[in-house]
Amino acid sequence: MFRLPRPAAWGQLRFGGRLGWARGAVGALFGVALAAVFGKIMPGAAQWPWIVAPVGASAVLVFAVPASPLAQPWSVLGGSMVAALTGLVIGHLVADPLTAAGLSVGMAIATMTLARCLHPPGGACAILGALAATSPTGSWSGLLLPLLVNVVALVFAGWLYNNFTGHPWPHIPAQAPPMPKGTWAGTYERADLDAVLEDWDEVLDVAPADLDALFRAVERRVLRRWEDDHK
Repeated sequence: MFRLPRPAAWGQLRFGGRLGWARGAVGALFGVALAAVFGKIMPGAAQWPWIVAPVGASAVLVFAVPASPLAQPWSVLGGSMVAALTGLVIGHLVADPLTAAGLSVGMAIATMTLARCLHPPGGACAILGALAATSPTGSWSGLLLPLLVNVVALVFAGWLYNNFTGHPWPHIPAQAPPMPKGTWAGTYERADLDAVLEDWDEVLDVAPADLDALFRAVERRVLRRWEDDHK
């Protein structure tokens, strides 16, 4: 039977251990449900959507990869609202929905980056904003208010659930203990890591401090094995 090839990168993804996917799934269920409830009970809920679709994408980041710089509270809240507002502005300036949708996502990336709240679901929020602005029945409040209520509820759920399940959120980078003196381990400095990241010129979805702690932990493990082999 013909089967599609399995991308090699899939085997490299890890979501918090063997049951990390289950923790993320339960968290997303809790977060989206809470966002929906808040959307249902907010004043004027009968006139506006009680839940906005990009919240589902935000939930994947908040609960499946809570250590990601793109999944932190300010990224979720600020990125969603800044992008939606950008889309609304572009939509009012550009009457054509097709053009407005593309421009809104491009401008949303720029505004989110400047505000230090880059958040992938913000692209969807920007498109919703552009479509709402170019629609005869669309309104600013009809998008911004339900989105704000949903996102605030999701951020609260993320803070509650992630901290309860042992994943401090906002994420706190691991602090690597000092390496023993007089060995090869620990000879690289943080400046070396920063220089390599600068040379790569890529946006990695991991904080440099977490990368540094990971490298230090690998060094300690290799050093222990090296010491055992030379006893």
